[in-house]
Amino acid sequence: MNELEIRLEGLAATGQTMTYGALARDLGWRMGQLTAALETLMEVDSRTGRPLRAALCAGKVNGGLPANGFFLKAEELGYFIGDREVLVASERAALFKRDI
Repeated sequence: MNELEIRLEGLAATGQTMTYGALARDLGWRMGQLTAALETLMEVDSRTGRPLRAALCAGKVNGGLPANGFFLKAEELGYFIGDREVLVASERAALFKRDI
């Protein structure tokens, strides 16, 4: 398990989310590194049938939702993006109730 996965596991265990900027700072990463790693993690989660751990990230201006790139990647992976709030709430609920 890498640094990002450990941090996301901690967020899920405590029922929290975090902004991309705060997470990047905590990890000592550039934003581009973080978003690339989150997209890779989304691919792994999708392939293994796990909830999308990247849903635990929130954009500063999106009312607590992930950034647009999250939804573009999710759609690319075959997720239905009818209602963004419903998708994120569902993914977060699954993450908050299980060990990731």
